[in-house]
Amino acid sequence: MRNKILDTSTLDKELLKQLDAYIDSLEGDKQEHLIHVLHKAQDLFSYLPQNLQLYIARKLDLSGARVNGVVTFYSYFNEKPVGKYIISVCMGTACFVKGADKVLERVLELTGADKNEMSKDGLFTVKDVRCIGACGLAPVMTVNDKVYGKVKPKDVDDIIRHYRSIQYENK
Repeated sequence: MRNKILDTSTLDKELLKQLDAYIDSLEGDKQEHLIHVLHKAQDLFSYLPQNLQLYIARKLDLSGARVNGVVTFYSYFNEKPVGKYIISVCMGTACFVKGADKVLERVLELTGADKNEMSKDGLFTVKDVRCIGACGLAPVMTVNDKVYGKVKPKDVDDIIRHYRSIQYENK
């Protein structure tokens, strides 16, 4: 992947300058800051397309495979454009046993999204994740940084309605 031609023409030049400034401000071995750089890049660009991953790899003197390995390992990072609201449904053992699969089904039905894809209206991206770390609240889902515990499929209707109404209020 090191020999792959880096095409940054689809990346916002101003955002690349901000990312460069962030990387240049890091002290010590820049390779050790990979996760921080990926977080900053996702904050700036909202997702991490292949050409941005390769750009970061070259800036940190890492292989593209190493950067992509980190991006694909952590569910926080997105390789595709995401909706305004990222819904994560925990599919860990505790959540699954308590009906998370039914919660996920309902979320997909109401948003019209496919798993790990953005809905056609651009509002939602739905993910099934391994563990959210709130087993005592199983089944759990999050919308961006807000945690919803003990969620039942019927609760999903009100949650989705709430986020849709916020969208319409802001228009």
